[in-house]
Formats: sequence, C-alpha cells, structure tokens
Amino acid sequence: MITKLKGIEERFIKLEQLLSDPAVMGDQTKYQKYLKEHGELNKIVATFREYQDVYQQIADAKEMLKDSDADIREMARDELDLLEEKQDALTSSLKFLLMPKDPRDDKNVILEIRAGTGGEEAGLFAADLFRMYSRYAESRQWVVEVIESSESSAGGFKEVVAMIRGKGAFSSFKFESGIHRVQRVPETEAQGRVHTSAVTVAVLPEAEDVELDINPSEIKVDVFRSSGPGGQSVNTTDSAVRVTHLPTGIVATCQDEKSQIKNKIQAMKVLKARILDAMVREQEEKRAAQRKDQVGSGDRSGRIRTYNYPQGRMTDHRIGLTLYRLDTIMAGDIQEIVDELKTHYQAQLLKESH
Repeated sequence: MITKLKGIEERFIKLEQLLSDPAVMGDQTKYQKYLKEHGELNKIVATFREYQDVYQQIADAKEMLKDSDADIREMARDELDLLEEKQDALTSSLKFLLMPKDPRDDKNVILEIRAGTGGEEAGLFAADLFRMYSRYAESRQWVVEVIESSESSAGGFKEVVAMIRGKGAFSSFKFESGIHRVQRVPETEAQGRVHTSAVTVAVLPEAEDVELDINPSEIKVDVFRSSGPGGQSVNTTDSAVRVTHLPTGIVATCQDEKSQIKNKIQAMKVLKARILDAMVREQEEKRAAQRKDQVGSGDRSGRIRTYNYPQGRMTDHRIGLTLYRLDTIMAGDIQEIVDELKTHYQAQLLKESH
C-alpha cells in the first residue's frame, strides 16, 4: 500500500508542475484533464502526508520511551497510545480512498416512483416521496425534469419518472431503490385507523451512448396522443412516444413534451438507462449470492424503509437507522440518511476487501 501511495504522491507533484506550465495552461482540454486528476488525487495525498507525519511522531515517541526520565517515558506512552489510534484511523481511510470508485457515481439519475399496495393512499405517498426527492435535489442545486407521469384520481401519482441532473446525483440516490412503506391515517379514513401502503422506488444511472450501443433495427417506436393535463396542443397531436427494445421487451414512454422529437429523445434516454440497469443488476445478482448485505446492490425485492406518521418516525431497515423527525425528512432533509447509507456501504466494502 505504501509503495502505491508513494507513486500517487509522485504523480500528484508532477500534476502540480504541469498545471503551472504555460503550454498546458494554453491548452484548455489538457488543463481541465490534469485539473480533474489533481482534484481526484488531492484527498489521497493529503491523507497520506498526514499518515507519514503520524508515522514519524510514533518513531519519535518510541525513542522517548528510552529516556532516563520517568516523567518523559510516561508522557511518551500516553502520546503513543493516541498516535497509534490515529494511525489506525488513517490506515482505514487510505484503504477506502484507494478502492476503485463506482464509475456511475457522478452520473445523472433517472428516478422512477410507482404506487404499490394501498390504492389511492399509495398514490398520495408516491407524490409525497417525489416531492421529498425533488426538494433534496434542489437543495443540492440539481435540476429535476419530469419525463413521464400518471396521476391518480385523488391527486397522487400512479407513477412518475424524472431525470435528476447534477454531479454526484447517482452517488446520493443509489441506495433509494426498493420498497418504501408508509403507515398513517388516510384523509378518507373516518375511524382514524392507521393504514399501511407501499411505494416502489427505482434509481437508474443515465446511460451514455458510449456505454450502450443499441441497434436501431431492435427498436420499435410507437406514437400516440398524450393523455392527462397538458393543454390542448398536447392532447390533440400524436406527440407522445413509446419505444420498445425488442430483444428484452423493455419499454419506455415520454409524453411530457409537446414535441414528438423531444419525447423520443427523452424516451430513448430512459430506455437505455433501463437496459443498462437490467444488465448491471444481472451481474450484481450473481455477486449478491456470495454476499449477505444487499445495500449496495440496488436490490428491490424487500422493504427498505418505513415512514410512520403517528410516531413521526423514519426507519431504514437495512442499517437500523431510526430518526424521529419525519416532518423535516419529508420536506427533503435526507442528507443524514444518505450519509449513513454511504458510511455503511463503505464499511462493507472495506470488510470485503480484507
């Protein structure tokens, strides 16, 4: 590990020289490439330098243990305990930083929310979840674009599909896939009884053309008249588009734009993301057979979270996290949950790498 870290530090120093080179500064493509690499290595090098400093302090403290003065020896022992704890923590940090990064982390996200069991109440909660995620995304200065939606009669969503654009969007949303359960008293419930409903959430990284080459002959495109709200021009022209990938049977629809061309572009984005996700999940399911923990696999088979309104409680069942501030969570304040899930997943990766 130390040899690898020394190599990274040498590359970091070389990048600093390149970034101050007038020839590189005059070539924006090169400059941006080196700047990005420098930024990626910065934290590793800073942590490694701190580790080296602590290593030297440990060596100095061990020398002090040989001192003839008993007070100095006692002080050195106390200092050594603290330094060795710090060294262990830095070693863990470096092991994590050297792990291969998920290449999908910086991608845009296609978020799919569908009402499950619970009828109209499930549809209303689907709308609540979409609002929660939208507010969280907006707090991160990410852009939310609705691609497809189907409203329920009570004003909720049977389903809603949206694109969330922003650097690091997938890294924050990727643990949201699964069944979200809500326990609350519906507005239509005269007896005040608590009902349990469920909503499914799927999070897909946006697929880029270079990742997935789809043969046009394998795509069937249907156009049809949009339904639901949207104004006269939406409902009276064949602007909605449905695309089907014939080999897999995977389908995507977009009817949110007035332009048929724009709808086709958006539908193709969703289709590619769904095909790529199916391929990734097939690979992950093979790996999952060898692992007990499913947090990082995007597994959608089980209940991942419960939102209990009478108790003002949110529980994430995968990591045993319970928070009694449901009002702020539903208002989009979910960063603590995102951070806890990331930390848990990182710990699992470290454990598996040993």
